Amino acid sequence: MEFGVGSILDGKVTGITKFGAFVALPDGRSGLVHISEIAYSYVNEVSDHLHEGQEVKVKVIGIDQANRINLSIKQVTPPPQRAPRPANGGQRPNGGRPHQGGPRPVGFVRQAPKEPTDFEDRLKQFMQSSDSKLSELRYIEKKGGNRRGGGGRR
Repeated sequence: MEFGVGSILDGKVTGITKFGAFVALPDGRSGLVHISEIAYSYVNEVSDHLHEGQEVKVKVIGIDQANRINLSIKQVTPPPQRAPRPANGGQRPNGGRPHQGGPRPVGFVRQAPKEPTDFEDRLKQFMQSSDSKLSELRYIEKKGGNRRGGGGRR
């Protein structure tokens, strides 16, 4: 059976990785469903959505120079329906102004910032903090603020 880009096939999940799932296809071929092509919602763990031996319907979305087959599960299923808009047109209850002072509206829960658990999250947090500090320093230097070290241009 010959198939190309756009073909919809039945397959079986044969392996799960951090970045996606391998699927056995007809004629002894296999392809990869990248983590971004598993579901319309955010996929943190592939194993939350798929398991080995599971029958899946996939769409061939690409075949590269090395004849590796790229697959999609989400392109075979219709996108989820969007939630209907609120009766007030999505406006905030206080006329569109952000909450200012006083007690928070009922039902508002502020969550504590999530502590990074893995290296990528920690690195991302560090880079954001570093960029923020660097931009503050550049702003201060541009305004002629305090220059430490005496190594600046004169």
